[in-house]
Amino acid sequence: MSIRNMLFAAAFAFASLAAARADGLRPIEGKSIDLGGISGIAYYTVERDGFHVVTTLAQGKAGTPIRVVSVLAPGQHVVLSTPQQSDAIEISRNGDNILVRKANTVSN
Repeated sequence: MSIRNMLFAAAFAFASLAAARADGLRPIEGKSIDLGGISGIAYYTVERDGFHVVTTLAQGKAGTPIRVVSVLAPGQHVVLSTPQQSDAIEISRNGDNILVRKANTVSN
């Protein structure tokens, strides 16, 4: 394997690891959300009062979809989770960036 190919492979692996931690979104770009039996999509728009994050979720193919709209200012976040699942998704605003990542849940 040539040095150029090794560098390309290393850069690709590094980019893949970074993407696995937190996925950034661009306005109107959809991101799949998976919370076990509940899944859907999230996107955002830039408005005067903040970034409007729209998340639509449903249980399976036959479940009634619900839409959650969150207005995020810089530094704010919203966590989506279900009582039956230990996984949660955090959607956060860091400056002008929206990040979607797995969040740790705390049992009460």
